[in-house]
Amino acid sequence: MKKILLGFIAVFIAMSVMDFIIHGVILESAYKATANLWRPDMQSKMWIYSVIALIGSFFFSFIFSKGYEGKGIVEGARYGLYIGIWMSVGMAYGTYGMIAIPYSMAIQWFLYGIIEYVIAGIILSLIYGKKEYPAASN
Repeated sequence: MKKILLGFIAVFIAMSVMDFIIHGVILESAYKATANLWRPDMQSKMWIYSVIALIGSFFFSFIFSKGYEGKGIVEGARYGLYIGIWMSVGMAYGTYGMIAIPYSMAIQWFLYGIIEYVIAGIILSLIYGKKEYPAASN
């Protein structure tokens, strides 16, 4: 349980920092250019994203703990890639299908989302560590 909680906190912090860099810095000009597409009261609803991030970080960490095989960073990166594709494709292309955002924004959301989840998976694999397997006896 200790590793789940530590992983949850580390993933939440890492994802929050990466979200700020991606959405608050890298994509800031794209959001300003498409300001007419967003809710006028969007800033007052930003707390919702914190709740989503808390819940998502917990379950990302919890699910990892249930399938953890102790194979190291590659295992975390693979887990992050699978979850990243799953989560990012729906968010990026689902939004693209409903709102007239430019395709360049959708592809960036998709790709940056995958990168975020891969990094988060690597963080979890570092927290959980690599399992040492006993040497085979002859």
